Amino acid sequence: MLAELFIENLAVIEKTSIRLNTGLNVFTGETGAGKSIVIDAVGAVLGRRASREMVRHGTDKAVIAARFTEIPPLAGQKLMESGLEIEEDTLIVSREIFADGRSTARMMGRPVTASFLREVGDLLVNIHGQHETQVLLAPERHLSILDSYGDHEELLSRYEECYRKVLSLKRAIRRLTVNEQEKGRKIEALSEQVQEIENAALLPNEEAQLAQRRAEYRNAAKIAESLQCAWQLLNGEDGDGGALSLAQSAAQYCGYAAEYSPRVGELSERLEAASAEMESVRDTLDALLEEMQFDPVQLEQVENRLDLIRRLKRKYGATEEDVMQSGEQARTELAQIELSDKQLAELNAEAAKVYPQLLQMAEKLTAARKKAAARFIETVQAELCFLDMPNVKLSVSMEEGKPGPHGRDSVEFLISTNIGEPPKPIARIASGGELSRMMLAVKNTLAERDQIPTMIFDEIDTGVSGRAAQKIGLKLKQAAHHRQVLAVTHSAQVAALADTQYLIRKENDGNRTFTNVIALNETERVDEIARIMSTDRITDLMRETARQMIEAGKAGRTE
Repeated sequence: MLAELFIENLAVIEKTSIRLNTGLNVFTGETGAGKSIVIDAVGAVLGRRASREMVRHGTDKAVIAARFTEIPPLAGQKLMESGLEIEEDTLIVSREIFADGRSTARMMGRPVTASFLREVGDLLVNIHGQHETQVLLAPERHLSILDSYGDHEELLSRYEECYRKVLSLKRAIRRLTVNEQEKGRKIEALSEQVQEIENAALLPNEEAQLAQRRAEYRNAAKIAESLQCAWQLLNGEDGDGGALSLAQSAAQYCGYAAEYSPRVGELSERLEAASAEMESVRDTLDALLEEMQFDPVQLEQVENRLDLIRRLKRKYGATEEDVMQSGEQARTELAQIELSDKQLAELNAEAAKVYPQLLQMAEKLTAARKKAAARFIETVQAELCFLDMPNVKLSVSMEEGKPGPHGRDSVEFLISTNIGEPPKPIARIASGGELSRMMLAVKNTLAERDQIPTMIFDEIDTGVSGRAAQKIGLKLKQAAHHRQVLAVTHSAQVAALADTQYLIRKENDGNRTFTNVIALNETERVDEIARIMSTDRITDLMRETARQMIEAGKAGRTE
C-alpha cells in the first residue's frame, strides 16, 4: 500500500508530506484548492505522463517521492527480475520533473526508465481519474475490460502470437507472388548484372595498381634514362671510376690505416657496408632497366582495363569492393527469385496449416469471452443494484467477424435505464451520475480479479448526491476492507465514511499561493463535513448532523 507521499514544488504545492493509512482515505477541500494535484503526483511518481507545466512557477524542478509497504507478489517478482531489492517489504520510488521538460526516476535509489516505473506502478496502484468514465463511452475499450475480467491473458497471448505468424506468412507470400512478366524482366536484369561483374573478375584495389602501372608505361623513356644515368654514376665506365669503385677503394685505404689505428676500423666497416648497399642498388637498377623494355600494347591493355573498371563503378558502386558486393547481392537475389516458386509452395503449405489453428484459437477465445460476459453482467448488475440503480440492466453485445489482432470479436456494453426499454449504447443514454456509478461498479468488479493493493478514485461521485452519493461511499468503504482506497470527493456522505480524512487547503502570504494537506482530527472532521454541506455559514445544527454522519460511518464499519 501507499504509506507516505512527499511532494515539493508541484503546481501550487510548495512542500508537503502525507502519511496514509489502511482503509478509506478521503481528501476534501474547496474547489480549486488542489485536491487532484495529489492524485496527479501519485500518477507521476508511478510513471504517468509528467510535463514541465507541473513544476511550481519560479522553481527549477518538482520532486515527488512515495514509500510503499506490503508489496504484492507480482510487483515484487518484477522488481527482483530487474535486479532491484526491496528492504523490509518497503519500496521507495522518486521522480524529479525539471522546468526544461526533463524528468528522472529512481527506485530504491537506482535510476529506472519511466516505462519500467509505469509497469511496476500498474501493479501497485489502480488510479481512476476524473475522465476515465470515458472508457465506458468508447466501445473499442470494452473488449479489454471483458478480457481483464475473464483472465484471458494467456489465451489471448497465444492467439496474438499465432496471428502475428499468419500476418508474417501473408506478407512473405505477397512479396513472392509477382506476375510472371515482371519476374522475367527482373531475372534478365539480374542475370546481366551478375554476368557483367563476373566477367570483369575484379580484384581489390586493382584500379590504383593499374593507374600506377599506366604512369610507368607513359613515362618509360624518362624513367629508363634516369635509371641509366644513376647506374653509370654508380658503376662508372666498364666498372671502373664509378661511385661504387671509389667507395670500395676508400674502404680498402681505411683498412690499411686500421692496422695502425684501431679508431679507423669503424670507418672501414662503415665504408664496406656502404659499398655493399651501393652494389645492391646497382643490381636492382640492372633489373629495372630490363623491365623498362615493354610492348606499347601493354599500355593499351591497361587503359582498356581502367575504362572497364570506371564503367562498372558508375553502375554498381564507388569502389571495386562495392562492385563485387553488388554482384554478390544480385547473385543472391537471383537465386531467391529462381527458388521463389518452391518457397511460395512451402509458405502456402505452412499458411494452410497455421490459419486453421488461428481460427481454432479465435473460437476458444470467443467461447471464453461469452462465459466471462455472463459472469461479468451478473456481478456488475449486483454492484449497480447496491448503488441504487436496480432498473439499469447491462448487456454485452458480441459480434463475430474476421480474425483481427485481438480475436474475431467486437464487444460493446449496452444498458437499459428503464424497465421495458431495449438496451442501447451507453453513450446515448447514460447521464454523468450514472456513468460515475457504472464506472465504480466496473472497477469494483475488476478489483476482485487483481492483487493491486491500492485503489485511487478522483471525484468518482461527480454528478451524484444524496442517497446515491452515500451508496458510492459505502461501496468505497466496502472495497477498503480488503485494500487501501484513496478518494477525492466533494460529497459529505462519502467523507463521513472515511477512516482517515485529509483537508487540502489553499492559502497565501500576500505574494504567493500555497496548498497544504492536513490530516484532520475528529473535531476538525466535523467542521469540514459541515462546511461541505453548508451553502453560506456553518451552524451548530450542521455540526451535529456532521457528527452523527461520522458516528454512523464508524458504526457501519463494525457491522
